[in-house]
Amino acid sequence: MASKRKRNDNEVESNLLEDSLTFESLNLDQRLLQAIARLNFTKPTLVQAKAIPLALEGKDILARAKTGSGKTAAYVIPLIQSIIQAKESRPNEQATKSIILVPSRELADQCVKFINKLIVFCGKLVRAVNIAQNVSDQVQRTLLAESPDIVVGTPSRVLANINSSAISVSQVTNIVIDEADLILSYGYEEDLQSIQKKLPKTLQVSLMSATLTSDVNDLKGLFCRNPAILTLHEGNAGSGEDNTITQYVVKCSEFDKFLLAYVIFKLNLIKGKTLVFVNDIDRCYRLKLFLEQFGIRACVLNSDLPVNSRLHVVEQFNKNIYSLIIATDEADQIIPEEEQLSIKKEEKLDDDDDDVDENENNSNSNNKSKPKKKKRKSRDRDYGVSRGIDFENVSCVLNFDLPKSAKSYIHRIGRTGRAGQAGMALSFVIPKAQWGIHKASSLESAKKDEKVLARIEQGQQKKSGVELKPYAFDMNQVDAFRYRMDDAFRAVTKTAIREARAKELKQEILASEKLKKHFDENPDELEQLRHDRDLHAVRVQHHLKHVPDYLLPEAGRQSIVKDLGFVGIHKSSHNRIRKARMLHKSKSKPKRVDPLKSFKGRKVNKGH
Repeated sequence: MASKRKRNDNEVESNLLEDSLTFESLNLDQRLLQAIARLNFTKPTLVQAKAIPLALEGKDILARAKTGSGKTAAYVIPLIQSIIQAKESRPNEQATKSIILVPSRELADQCVKFINKLIVFCGKLVRAVNIAQNVSDQVQRTLLAESPDIVVGTPSRVLANINSSAISVSQVTNIVIDEADLILSYGYEEDLQSIQKKLPKTLQVSLMSATLTSDVNDLKGLFCRNPAILTLHEGNAGSGEDNTITQYVVKCSEFDKFLLAYVIFKLNLIKGKTLVFVNDIDRCYRLKLFLEQFGIRACVLNSDLPVNSRLHVVEQFNKNIYSLIIATDEADQIIPEEEQLSIKKEEKLDDDDDDVDENENNSNSNNKSKPKKKKRKSRDRDYGVSRGIDFENVSCVLNFDLPKSAKSYIHRIGRTGRAGQAGMALSFVIPKAQWGIHKASSLESAKKDEKVLARIEQGQQKKSGVELKPYAFDMNQVDAFRYRMDDAFRAVTKTAIREARAKELKQEILASEKLKKHFDENPDELEQLRHDRDLHAVRVQHHLKHVPDYLLPEAGRQSIVKDLGFVGIHKSSHNRIRKARMLHKSKSKPKRVDPLKSFKGRKVNKGH
């Protein structure tokens, strides 16, 4: 019989937020309050309301809160407040006071940009530097020469600069470890231990994490002294555990994934911006090249791309320049310990079935054994999409390939439904009986889709009572698009994918250099640098970009989806002012006259 865990005296579990609490009641500096008001923060979220007062009192904090719940502001606001107070008492002192450790370069860039928004009215009183940028050691030394108040970076970069004496830690008073569980899963454990040995013994520590694993508890013992443990549950935190996200599942064959993606995006069945997750980098380019033939533009986002390009893609996506991103989820390669145990148990039970399958499909088994012998290509461990990065106003997350674990699923769909907005998550699931039938579209991880889906449904039902609904298509009408889809898919060969991947990488390396040197001084030319342009690695079939009327059902595009009941976040109709301008513009333009229709010839008398 399992015993109940004894609650620590400092542990706080809360589901309610006091309506009376405001940022003004926290006694923050007026310049900081002005910046908060400028960001349109009306009142603190749950994690901010609980963590900020404790941090201002100087206590260590270990906070577990959902993705999108406002954890960044919860640790940044008290950091800035403490620095402002220290500067007022010792105005001539300039030293690094705070270090923020993050798992990825994208999150470091996002964190520094948010800090700069909060210190906009503080002048030169508070300064933050991002050392996770892909710059030389000499440039980093220059950035750190004036001892910035706040240093943000990945553990490896911070440790390297501490060892080279570029960062002086003698007067550091605060350290923050954001997304602590993800930092550990990225392999930074040794770096963290080395950093801890070099820091002063009396530090205020804040650990922020979406989950409290055994590794995070070890990290707590390494850095914290009797911390206040905040286990927070908030109704509109925007993660996959709340009801702001409507979750759908489509069970289909591997080949039909591409057919449904074509129909969904070409007919605009989902309104607003979409983030598509795939499990492989080649898969990114296969899907991009496939959609490209139908005139559907998309950006790719993966660890192969230069850092500046990845940051620029996210920034432009948030500015609504792009509406579709196809991203790999590198963190999905790491499966949590508890799920590994359940997977091993399931694999033992299914050993007999797997043996039968292997005897029936010898060719498939030979193909499956090859990847185990191949050495894994080294990836950029500072890369991450499903966690930390703030994709703004994402209407839908499409799991084109189902993740390998239930926790990865939660983090993926946490990119939508943020800050109380409605969102949609749609996942393609391959039944085991249909796996491997169409080898060109097959993916090894899809073999266990049904088992992963069962764990996802169990976790969602247990934590928040959310049910994954079936997303019903009228396949009779969808099948009308199949022959066009089949033609486009055959054009996306392995050679085309390899060429597209090399071409994209070359383009982005050049674009990355331009981003660093040129576009800061020439912002008007930034529009010329687009990440969703066509790669043209396959033969161009112009007729595929247009949907003929005979393919559409009589009732219109929406009738392809049965009983969906989903309303997009963005309005499908034109803005009233824009519509009036377009009408005025069309009237002002002279009508073009067809010369063949308007030509009047002289009648010729046949008698002459």
